[in-house]
Amino acid sequence: MTRALSPAEIVRSGLCIGCGACASGADAAMAWDGYGQLKPSGPATRRRSEAFSALCPFSPEAANEDAIAAARFPDAPRRDARLGRHMSCHVGAAAEPPFRERGSSGGMVSWVAAELMRRGEIDGVLHVHPGAPGQPFFGYRISRSQDELLAGARSRYHPVHLAEVLDQVRATPGRYAVVGIPCFIKAVHGARAQDAVLAERITHLLGLFCGHMKSARFVESFAWQLGADHDRVRAVEYRLKDAGRPANWYTAHLTLDNGGTVQKDWFHLADGDWGAGYFQNSACNFCDDVVAETADVSFGDAWVEPYSSDGRGTNVVVVRAPLIQRLIDEGVAQGRLDLRQVDADFVADTQAAGFRQRREGLAYRLTWAKRGIRPVKRVAPRATGIGWRRKLVYRTRAAISRGSHRMARLAALTGRPRIYLGWARGAYAVYEGLTYHRGPLAPLFDRIGRMAQRLRS
Repeated sequence: MTRALSPAEIVRSGLCIGCGACASGADAAMAWDGYGQLKPSGPATRRRSEAFSALCPFSPEAANEDAIAAARFPDAPRRDARLGRHMSCHVGAAAEPPFRERGSSGGMVSWVAAELMRRGEIDGVLHVHPGAPGQPFFGYRISRSQDELLAGARSRYHPVHLAEVLDQVRATPGRYAVVGIPCFIKAVHGARAQDAVLAERITHLLGLFCGHMKSARFVESFAWQLGADHDRVRAVEYRLKDAGRPANWYTAHLTLDNGGTVQKDWFHLADGDWGAGYFQNSACNFCDDVVAETADVSFGDAWVEPYSSDGRGTNVVVVRAPLIQRLIDEGVAQGRLDLRQVDADFVADTQAAGFRQRREGLAYRLTWAKRGIRPVKRVAPRATGIGWRRKLVYRTRAAISRGSHRMARLAALTGRPRIYLGWARGAYAVYEGLTYHRGPLAPLFDRIGRMAQRLRS
């Protein structure tokens, strides 16, 4: 029997990712909390129900990714503990303009979505798009043409939710594709399982590889470090594309209300190391899906050489659905796609840090004391066999995630950005010394390591 839980309980347990599935078609709404994250709000969020328990992607009562994929892709010939069920894997980019040029990576997400529309398989695409003036920087919307689709291309490391667009799908007949990170795709599966209208109308699911979800405070931090007033920021570009620079040299770019712009490379930012976990949603600590295993096709960046140095951007693609496989095979044959097949190991290598965090790191985090609802994951709790240094890396990363929310909020409330930025630089010194064996604290950790090794011997 499914245990009845409430959205409020999930929020208190730190397991709410803010996807909005529980606020769609319900007496609830999505609202910003003090840390710049979206959470469900309203009286309905306090009501327990088995339906919500099965819907929430981080609920311990929800079907896991293996079960969802087995039902959706029963004939997928390949199985892999990291990528899930799949038909094929590829690396490359869209050769047909303007998809690669307009995307943050190889343009494959927009190409597949546009091709589904071109062939009449769908009438619209639910995806993240820049917000209109006076609205949040980003939000889900439905695109019904290639031009609208391309206007929403690029990476958006910002909280968004599905509540309103799912309501629009219920209200407007048609066939739709959804583009989303792994937990959002899982939430859509849950919504489809409970709503026959959504099950009929949402026909394709396009997944994005994911490291973690950031809070809205990330943009505020950009503004502080770029010398801009956050209230004057009108547009955000997280990955300003430059074909002459390596693809993994991210550049934060802000457009202000007077039309001026400011920008800075991430590696010059106090919180620019993605793996350190600044502004990470706490639910991401309990995710075991890196590559959107329940999506019909998934897309990521090819973070291995020579692709990571190619500023034009390169995708890795994992195909699970026969129709998507036909689209890609025909696109390659027609010269519209520049792809070559690779194996699961190649794709996993491009996301090696993410898999380490969601496998070994998750196993270790599951052994920590936790208040409230405990997640149930496909990874078993384990602390043995993990070196002291790696354990400290995982502990430090979790502390940075928690601390960044609190310190940035304090800095914003007091109007003193240095409170956060000083803390962020100090925290990174610890993380850098542990993880990369460099920085001012590296010698200290190296000495500790040598002492630990002598004690073991």
